Amino acid sequence: MPLGFNLLLRTAGLDPGDVRLLRHRERAKPGHTPYEWWRDDLPLFQRYQARQSIANRPHLDAAHWAAFVVTTEAETLFAGLYRIGGREEITADAPGTDRDAVDPAGTCDAYAATLTDDLADLIGRVIIDWGPGLRAWIQRADRQDKPILEIRRSFQEPGFPGYQHVILPLSRVTALPRTWGAALRASRGVYLLTCPRTREQYVGAATGEGGFLGRWLDYAATGHGGNVALRSREASDYQVSILEVAGDAATTEDILGMEARWKAKLQSRDMGLNRN
Repeated sequence: MPLGFNLLLRTAGLDPGDVRLLRHRERAKPGHTPYEWWRDDLPLFQRYQARQSIANRPHLDAAHWAAFVVTTEAETLFAGLYRIGGREEITADAPGTDRDAVDPAGTCDAYAATLTDDLADLIGRVIIDWGPGLRAWIQRADRQDKPILEIRRSFQEPGFPGYQHVILPLSRVTALPRTWGAALRASRGVYLLTCPRTREQYVGAATGEGGFLGRWLDYAATGHGGNVALRSREASDYQVSILEVAGDAATTEDILGMEARWKAKLQSRDMGLNRN
């Protein structure tokens, strides 16, 4: 039998019946994931977690919350144990966690959630098996003893695999590991978008200072990145990959020439989404 998370709770002197497990996963809005907030801005993550819908009161009524976040590798990572000191209903519109978002009065509770020292040495190190499918994101620890898949030496994100191995949906580019983001911002060249729904492809060039990542973030934010053919169709979670990386001395004209060659090779003007 695999080691269960409840053993860790009991080792810390906690009754699993007094603990709720909260699994924060990717949100629908690109660029804002709980994992990214936890990794890069802990106070923002804690504000996000502490603001909960009134409808969740019965499920969140416990002395402690064990927080988990879903990583870029779809792992469920332990993010800390929080002591709950009560809640207060929000009686006036309040800024939400998402940019420009507002939580209307009377819809949310603000919980007094304090990160404790219990299991602090395991934060960012314990990976659990939450279970198959989209199971409830709030669960009782005493009823769900989650198997521990791995206890790592330290929190560490996966290293950049190399440009040839970058193949991912656009929905993931907003929360890539730091090593990936740094490499993709530092390089320019030619990339490929493929639509899983229509089987069409688009060849594009990253020529700006933001490199590949800067260009892909445009697509993630707008759904089309300003391209005529993509703008005229229903939004899709395109798969993105890199066709060719330009050298450090390459000019914008050099990269546009590379792009034109790939358009010709893949016939993306005739059988794809390119219009020039």
